Amino acid sequence: MEKTYKLCALNLGSTSTKVAVFENEKMVFSANVAHDANKLKEFKEIVDQFPYRKETVLAELAKQNVSLKGMDAFIGSGGGLVSLEGGTYVVNDILLHHARIGFTIKHPAQIGSLLADEFARELGGQAFVVNPPDVDEFELVARVCGWNNVSRESRGHPLNQKEVGQRYAQSIGKRYEDVNLVVCHAGGGVSISAHRKGRMIDSTDAVQGDGPMAPTRCGAVPVAAVVKMCFSGKYTERELQERIIKGGGLVDHLGTSDTREVTQRIKDGDTYAKLIYDALIYQLGKYVGAYATVLHGDVDAILITGGIAHDPYLVENLTAMVKYIAPVKVYAGELEMEAMASGALRVLTGREVAKVYSGVPVWAGFEKSTAAQAK
Repeated sequence: MEKTYKLCALNLGSTSTKVAVFENEKMVFSANVAHDANKLKEFKEIVDQFPYRKETVLAELAKQNVSLKGMDAFIGSGGGLVSLEGGTYVVNDILLHHARIGFTIKHPAQIGSLLADEFARELGGQAFVVNPPDVDEFELVARVCGWNNVSRESRGHPLNQKEVGQRYAQSIGKRYEDVNLVVCHAGGGVSISAHRKGRMIDSTDAVQGDGPMAPTRCGAVPVAAVVKMCFSGKYTERELQERIIKGGGLVDHLGTSDTREVTQRIKDGDTYAKLIYDALIYQLGKYVGAYATVLHGDVDAILITGGIAHDPYLVENLTAMVKYIAPVKVYAGELEMEAMASGALRVLTGREVAKVYSGVPVWAGFEKSTAAQAK
């Protein structure tokens, strides 16, 4: 690569903003800017945080003597958009509008595209969004469940999953669009998905109570038991929703979401901690096997990624369960900043064509979408 491209990635979380500067694929600066939780509560709407987030990020950069001048691209975390195909999107007016209002979800990530656009307008360069959480490439059959008024939708970790898919394909001299993969993202949330020739065609739902349990999430639980809890009078709707996504899994069983603490308890002889952690690993392996069948067993590799992929105990035992299916490769940690930079770099170097956000969802329910997808 003859030219050195300068890229700035901006990834917004609930109480922090991550910013990183890249020269081509090399990260030359990164910071995780913490925001005052009480200050954030003062803003009525999430998008109202925009000036405050921008100000605190710029203050941190100035403190570190880092300038954003001369960037070729700014890449913002997506969110709040309609369902769309994976890829790198140019930030346009309709994308900004949907991000600003939080068309589908309300989360600080939606401010990422607004920041990228503003910095690009002020300092030069292009503004992109790469594989936002709104990516939905499910096949029609994958959307069907046992109730005709409920459909399955894609809620996983497309940014990180597609990045490790790209990296694995490159490591064997192929393109992501030429391989079949089962990718297991194991972090605070868990998603396992089938990737066929560059498309994430099916996945467990990391948000709504599906798939394996996670450090903070319940995963799939018997529906009849949930119905009884709903009508028991012991829980409010909010309490049950929080138990699904914040208070399930390891937290519910062991009182902690920290797998390092769990593994230490196992070493100290805590047999219940071992049972629960082994069950989490067992469920990961079971769903990896299920998604291998989605690919009819034609799997080039199984990729394990996410924060708890750093744990040798988990990797060793999960690998033992699934290595008969395909080679297992580990990409520990979350590569979201790198993924954002890589997506922009592929466009800037001509290896990938940037997509244009239309504002028209690829999935809008069976009634509106079946005819179009069946063609």
